[in-house]
Amino acid sequence: MVRPDLCLDFANTRYWRGQATPTETLDGPEDLATWAAASLGARADRPLPSREFEHALALRETIYRLFDAQAQARPAAARDLAALNGALAAAPARTALKRTRNGYEWDIEARSGTALALLAPVLWTAGDLLTGPRLGRVRRCANPECGWLFLDDSRAGKRRWCSMSACGNRAKARRHYHKSKEEA
Repeated sequence: MVRPDLCLDFANTRYWRGQATPTETLDGPEDLATWAAASLGARADRPLPSREFEHALALRETIYRLFDAQAQARPAAARDLAALNGALAAAPARTALKRTRNGYEWDIEARSGTALALLAPVLWTAGDLLTGPRLGRVRRCANPECGWLFLDDSRAGKRRWCSMSACGNRAKARRHYHKSKEEA
């Protein structure tokens, strides 16, 4: 089953975006194939050609910019929306379901060897999230060095950090340090 925030997971394959050198997890087509296998259950016969890999990275950055703009209450750039629409139009369509062990999933008419075929579920979740009721719950981590995007599913809708164990604890430790220095 594809998670509704799959597109954010894909966007977050590059993180610590606020630092001079962000961390890149997709260094080559093999890394993308590994990510797709883990996140999509997609098995590629072979990694994407380098041109298709570059296309996949460009789609990732488009998705990141669209949702980052949303998280910051800014309008998305028209070129990013046009790029996503172009990718959605060219991607395999959701036209048929197939039965799986745990239920049902979309049967992708994949044209193997293309970024659009591999990433179709990512594109679909981006479109579904942009048009759905949870769009207002898209957040960007409050740590300016992090930039991680996430869906805020907290009851109050006030989550600030990608995770408390990472950026949240860092912020708390920083506040404690500065408070103790002021008291000393």
